[in-house]
Amino acid sequence: MKTLILYATKYGAAGEIAQRIAKKIDGAVIHDLKQSGAPSLEEFDCVILGGSIYAGMLRKEAKSFIKQNASALCGKNLGLFLCGMDSSSERDYFNNNFPAEIIQAAKAKSFLGGIFDPGKVGLMGRLIMKAATKHDKYTDTIDNGKIEQFVEAMMG
Repeated sequence: MKTLILYATKYGAAGEIAQRIAKKIDGAVIHDLKQSGAPSLEEFDCVILGGSIYAGMLRKEAKSFIKQNASALCGKNLGLFLCGMDSSSERDYFNNNFPAEIIQAAKAKSFLGGIFDPGKVGLMGRLIMKAATKHDKYTDTIDNGKIEQFVEAMMG
């Protein structure tokens, strides 16, 4: 099964998760949705799509890709992942950011954690993160166990 992993990220956490997923799937192709030239979905049996959540919203590049390719995505072995520092509203994040038909078509969906790197955000970003999640220093909450379960659900 040929697998495409698509992601949208602001500071790199979704890209890191995409890389970790790809290491577990032989021959997986990874593409950052901020870059032009996404491979044709027709070439792939399996599509994994993910992105970071900020203020409850999925990155605009991912939302735009989903809108343009919804019917093709529904016909694939589809997986969805989100990343961020607050997983307490996981169900709401999925329901508010993906069309119902995409959620229903997904074989697996998971919130896989995130990375907060204060060196990559400005003062306002650090203040918001501290207020929202109580994190004020470098924090990596990416859950490798959940990544393993996600890949098993997709490939199993």
